[in-house]
Amino acid sequence: MTIAIINSAARKFEDGAEFYEFTINLNKLEGRLMTNATMIVTCSGGTYFDRDYYVDVHLPLALARWQKHGLEGAAAFFPRDADAVDVSVGIYRFRDESALHAALASAETDAIMDDIPRFTDAKVSRIIGAPL
Repeated sequence: MTIAIINSAARKFEDGAEFYEFTINLNKLEGRLMTNATMIVTCSGGTYFDRDYYVDVHLPLALARWQKHGLEGAAAFFPRDADAVDVSVGIYRFRDESALHAALASAETDAIMDDIPRFTDAKVSRIIGAPL
């Protein structure tokens, strides 16, 4: 596995806490070329968010509908701070970037999107990432 740190610089928050911002370029993983693509979905704001529904119903729905298009896994993360702007982060890992785009363009996506109001009225944002 080759890991190249492209940029690493210490920065400070206003309260003095330090953090490092860096980009990692992973060329190979376990001897094979990385091809996975990831979609990160955040839900921000809103007046309600049903975590149990999201984990027990919505994620399995997405898996059932998008697996045939190359979805390999999905996970949900929630902030520790109850006052956080983002109320959830979903990570959807696809076989590759073309599989991700095929899933989003499929008819199955309508059922997944139509399910969102059942667990939240938060603003939903998507970020798509693929290997460099």
